[in-house]
Amino acid sequence: MSENKENFIIETLKFSLIAILIVLPFRIFIAQPFLVSGASMSPNFETGHYLIVDQLSYNFEEPQRGEVIVFRYPKDPKKFFIKRIIGLPNEVVILENKTVTIKNINNPDGFKLSESYVKNFSDNNMKITLSEGEYFVMGDNRPASSDSRSWGVLQEDLIIGRSFLRLFPFNEIELFPEYPEDF
Repeated sequence: MSENKENFIIETLKFSLIAILIVLPFRIFIAQPFLVSGASMSPNFETGHYLIVDQLSYNFEEPQRGEVIVFRYPKDPKKFFIKRIIGLPNEVVILENKTVTIKNINNPDGFKLSESYVKNFSDNNMKITLSEGEYFVMGDNRPASSDSRSWGVLQEDLIIGRSFLRLFPFNEIELFPEYPEDF
């Protein structure tokens, strides 16, 4: 009986070690869970939505406009935020009369974003020029969002990754959730 108990303990330890060796690198380098808290991305992402964040893709490609990302809050890197990328490096973002206009090398006169995913607009008016490695991010629920309009640009090194999978609520399981068609 004692030998069976020892074998069970050894096998449990082996299994635990193997599980840790597989899960830990996956969690650190590839994907991590994120629990949405707050109304800044409502109605697309609500408090309690459970996401898996893809940490790997941005090692091979640049973040794109419209992607929903998780990042460390610039004013307190211990906190994590979720927002949508609006402006890319070396672009000019103009907010005026509830409209977002982007000027870049391909569109020197600018183009207006069609933001069908935004349900609540805000009246912020501003113009910001992004440098290399800087992004302009905003929440989809503009009046309830603390974002680049209030605390400035997001540095690329603070980006953790993009939303890859919504796991909860179960009736809303979705791969690459809420990526708009109009980007």
